[in-house]
Amino acid sequence: MIKQIPIEKLLFLDIETASQHERWEELSDTEKYLWNKKATSQLKEGQDSSELYFERAGIFAEFGKIICISIGMVDKSGKLKIRSYANVDERALLLEFGELFNHQSLNGVILCAHNGKEFDFPWISRRYLIHGMEPPRPFQNFGKKPWEIPHLDTLELWKFGEYRSFVSLELLAHVLGLPTPKDDIDGSMVSSIFHIDKDLIRIIKYCEKDVLTLANVFARLRQDPILERY
Repeated sequence: MIKQIPIEKLLFLDIETASQHERWEELSDTEKYLWNKKATSQLKEGQDSSELYFERAGIFAEFGKIICISIGMVDKSGKLKIRSYANVDERALLLEFGELFNHQSLNGVILCAHNGKEFDFPWISRRYLIHGMEPPRPFQNFGKKPWEIPHLDTLELWKFGEYRSFVSLELLAHVLGLPTPKDDIDGSMVSSIFHIDKDLIRIIKYCEKDVLTLANVFARLRQDPILERY
């Protein structure tokens, strides 16, 4: 039962990603070839793979990069403290984020994200490896049994064992009576806001709203009071 998990042990997490390059022309010939192979099944009629790159590359860890990681933890007062790691230099972002897990206070921490097992957690792990770095300890799953992996996923909790449907964080927040986190932008706009508008601050605010919503979705699933941001 999730009620038995101390909420202070959870690290709520959300990431925002964008395409590695702003323009198709910046890709190497090899990258263009590999993207064309990857994108073939997703192309709409009359669409060129170069158009799809800007729209969809941020979904794939092999062609995108992390531009923001926001985290939240509940303190002793019962309020949610949120912090963000954001940088145009992904390697610097990952180095700073990784230092978080050197603190003894985070021993035994449990990661929680919405669709985290399919997106956030593997994405973070892959980007560390691509940069030649070891993923932080909570992201290292090799050789562990399923019940030994310190990950919670609110999408999985909501499914109650049913695997066919996907429910967005926005929809889940709505049905649970929580404010929408998508009152300014949504994930499909992040690459454009990052590359064209150069507005990383706006992306950070959006990512932090998702973390607040995520934490309160989890609280609702436990039938706990709504959390306030510190």
